[in-house]
Order: sequence, then C-alpha cells, then structure tokens
Amino acid sequence: MSETVRFGISMDENLLASFDKLIEQKGYANRSEAIRDLIRAAQVELDWEEGEKEGVGTVTLVYNHHVRDLSDKLTEHQHAHHDQVVSALHVHLDPHNCLEVLVLRGKCKDIKKMAHELIGVKGVKHGKLVMTTTGEGLH
Repeated sequence: MSETVRFGISMDENLLASFDKLIEQKGYANRSEAIRDLIRAAQVELDWEEGEKEGVGTVTLVYNHHVRDLSDKLTEHQHAHHDQVVSALHVHLDPHNCLEVLVLRGKCKDIKKMAHELIGVKGVKHGKLVMTTTGEGLH
C-alpha cells in the first residue's frame, strides 16, 4: 500500500456544511473517507465512459412473463452472450411479473450494449444497469 498524503481543500462554508450533512447521512467516519469514496466513484465512472476497461455490471429487469416469447428472447440473448453473463437470478414477484438480475462482466462498452439491448426488449416493464468495477486499479 502506498503512503498516505495529507492535503488541504478550500471551499465555501455552505458547500462544506452540505458535505458534512451528506457524510453524516451516509455514515462515513470522516471527511477523508468520503472524499476518497467520491474520487473512486469518479474513477469508475470514467472507466465506463471510456469503455475499454473491464467492468462489472448488474442488469435488473422487471417483466410480465405472459408476454409472448419474452422469456425466450431474454434467455436467448443471455446464451448468445454467455461469456459476459456471470450469474442470473430469477424471482417470481406475483402470478404475472418476474424480476431478473444478471451479473455481467467484460469490457464496459460491451456490458452497456448488452444491458441496453435487454432493457429494450419489447415487454420489459423496467430495466436498470448498475455499473461498477472489478476493483483492480482502485486504491
């Protein structure tokens, strides 16, 4: 692990008060840990924008399984990209609706593409991609 470096930050007192409130709400031990977390989040976001680094994402889908061929289309899409699908969870929410959560791993741009394709399948009621990192390169 590298050496810890101390540095100062100047900011408007109202912005600092808002930041301290955020720190308290999120349960950070101190300002330093909150700032480190913000920097890490910015690094992950940049990796996803660039698209070439390896990332991990979860795609959450809610759909009515009675929609003709929808379940088959989603399954076929997953099989076509089996090298990116790490895991899948299927939950029956009620007699009609299902929740599916997929864990995907690969180049960030490829995960985004697959997620948008799945979310865009006709009959999917709601979908969301949550993007994160493999942890490599984060300190």
